[in-house]
Formats: sequence, structure tokens, C-alpha cells
Amino acid sequence: MMEKFIRDVLAEDVGRGDLYARVSAPISASAKIIAKSDGILAGEAYLHVLATLEKFEIMWHMHDGEKFVKGDVLLELSGDSHTLLRIERTLLNMLLHASSIATLTRQYVDVIAPYGTKLLDTRKTRPMLRNFEKYATRIGGATNHRMGLDDALMLKDTHLKTIKNLEKFMEEARAKIPFTAKIEIEAETIEMAKRAMAAGADIVMCDNMSTEDLREVVAYKWEHYSSILLEASGNISLLTIEEYAKTGVDAISTGSLIHQANWIDLSMKMD
Repeated sequence: MMEKFIRDVLAEDVGRGDLYARVSAPISASAKIIAKSDGILAGEAYLHVLATLEKFEIMWHMHDGEKFVKGDVLLELSGDSHTLLRIERTLLNMLLHASSIATLTRQYVDVIAPYGTKLLDTRKTRPMLRNFEKYATRIGGATNHRMGLDDALMLKDTHLKTIKNLEKFMEEARAKIPFTAKIEIEAETIEMAKRAMAAGADIVMCDNMSTEDLREVVAYKWEHYSSILLEASGNISLLTIEEYAKTGVDAISTGSLIHQANWIDLSMKMD
């Protein structure tokens, strides 16, 4: 899957062939990828595959998950000039995109680390980039939420509108979904959270609740359903996430890890 993704990304840029190669002969060449801003490196796994497919060499100075600062040389490339120039934008785009997401994710992780709360990503990913973007959040220190609809059964508000009897539905679901699959139920109120716990949810996602309401749900959980996991979600930002972590929820999910990540600055310089 990773190899196909990289072939498609490369084909998008190269098209029917790099016109530069028509008017020059290839020579042995080397280049450096240099950081022009601070960040967390991500993309190593994908660049390894790109190098194998395009037959050039990478010497890594840093690895996935490591912090870099402006001026650092992240990696060195060697191969023929046509190859390095052809893959330049593909390589930089993947490295920039993944590292930018990982950089923002690490900021979130650092804020909530003292509270023992897990940081989760969401399915709010760009079309056809889910594996890539969730890889980047994982490198940044987040835990992946479900990858798709086949990963776990989540009953969101839209699903609940179609279910007349939640308790009966839960019995049927347990009989039909895989034994290892979890069921998560979304709750927008304290009462719905209590109902979801009573119905047998493995996880209750408290969506757009105030921190005061979350504390009440957490206290109720520990008194009545201590094995159930609680997830907070809904418009949680870097500025507010610490207050949510202080409530005692098990995890916090936010799509902003991906859709609010601003690109850092990297460049390739030929030697």
C-alpha cells in the first residue's frame, strides 16, 4: 500500500517525464535536506521506499520522532542528477506534510503528558491520505483512533437517530461484529453518557461537553462502570486541551492535529 501511494505521488508530479532530462546528461550528484525552521521529523519510512523505487541513497542525520532546529541537516541524498531533481518535490512534500503534522501533534502531547491522558487523532483526514497522515500523528506521539468503519463500531449522533432501541441494538451488535471489536457511543449530555454506559459501551465519547460536565461523567464512571473508557472530543484546541485533560478522561481526540498543522520550512540544496 505504501509503495502504490508513493508511485502515485511521484506520477502526479513527473507526468510523462521530466523535461529537464531531455536537454541534459545525468551526472553523479549529492544533495542535503536542510531545516529552515524547527520541528519534529516524520516521513522516514516513506522516504526509504521512495529511495528503493528510484534507486538513490539516503544518509540519515535524524530519524522519525526526533526534534530538529533551524539549520540542521536532516539527511543527505546521493544518486544521478536526473533522479535527485526528479524526486525533489515528491520527497519534500512527503517530508514537509508528515513532519508538520508530527510537529503540531508533539505540542499537544507535551501539554497533556503530565495527566496521563492519551491523545487520539480522528478520521478527519484528506481523501486518500489517511494512512499517511495518521502515520504522522503517530510519529508525533498520538495514538491512532480507528482507521476506518471496519475498525470499531462507533455510534455517533447520526447513527443514534436511526436506532429505536439502543439496548436491543447493542445485544444484536455484540452477536454480529467481531469478538475483538469495540463499541463506542457518542454522548452530548451527561444523561446520554450514563445511558451509553448502561447499554454496555466499551468507550463513551463525550462530544462538545463542558469540562464541568466531563468531571461529573468521570466521577459517575468510576462509581458505576470503572472499566469503561471515556474520550473527550469536539472543538478542542491547543489552548484548551489541558483543561480537558485535567477532568480525568482517558483520552482526547482532535482533528486539528491534521487540519490545523501549518507547514514547516525545509529545502533541498544540491552540493
